Amino acid sequence: MTILDETYRLNNGIEIPKLGFGTWLIENDRVAKNIQQAAKIGYRHFDTAQAYGNEEGVGLGLKATGISRENLFVTTKIQAEFKDYQTAKKSIDESLQKLNSDYLDLLLIHSPEPWVEFHNEENHYFEENIEVWRAMEEAVNNGKVRSIGVSNFKKADLNNILEHSTIKPVVNQLLTHIGNTDFGLLQQAQQNNVLVEAYSPVAHGEILQNPEIKQMADKYQVSIPQLAIRYCLELGTLPLPKSQTLSHIANNADVDFEISKQDLEELKKLPQINSYGDSSSFPVFSGK
Repeated sequence: MTILDETYRLNNGIEIPKLGFGTWLIENDRVAKNIQQAAKIGYRHFDTAQAYGNEEGVGLGLKATGISRENLFVTTKIQAEFKDYQTAKKSIDESLQKLNSDYLDLLLIHSPEPWVEFHNEENHYFEENIEVWRAMEEAVNNGKVRSIGVSNFKKADLNNILEHSTIKPVVNQLLTHIGNTDFGLLQQAQQNNVLVEAYSPVAHGEILQNPEIKQMADKYQVSIPQLAIRYCLELGTLPLPKSQTLSHIANNADVDFEISKQDLEELKKLPQINSYGDSSSFPVFSGK
């Protein structure tokens, strides 16, 4: 049994594979190949979003695996700019069509604010997100979606959903990696039985040259990405690594080792990563 065989139980009782395959920045015409490669290795959990522009390719890739739909776990996210009931409702049907699936295993609000206003403290879009959530709850009740959650939600944003929802969010998908872990948001999620999914667990590649992290990885005789992914697992989160290289896709799933409590505490204390190189312009990496 490997990490690819292990699952978390969401607060609605549904099992979710502990490791997912991320598809951000993988082009629509290439992602199907990567999905098939990952599935052959053993991945069954695949994460995309309307904003990624590759749902159609993900759908083609999933179908090409030959794996029955009930043995796959598929996530997509409602575009951050969609902040009303009708637009959200329409987008869910469009995602199902592009993914060539009768249902989604998990549907998230991609961000509490539109990207141009990401984490704007003056407007949390509380009322608008409740309208989007209403469309998502309706999709659950109509059998189009099995689970619903959020992404990039801070404490006030998540509390807004918790206080005004009929169906509780199962997930908050957050930027989480060595050198950037919001332990306050982790604690909030755990207290409310909301699973944190860790996107960009390898910091979009920015930790690969970190000498302290490399030294720790060498100690465990693993790669830096393996250490980074294991770190997220040790925190009780669900990492979503992404790669377009077959060897890296396999390496990312070979994380069946444990980080000692002492070493985990050392990793938690490492300095905050403040620069993401060429990716720093993206809202999620901008430091807002």
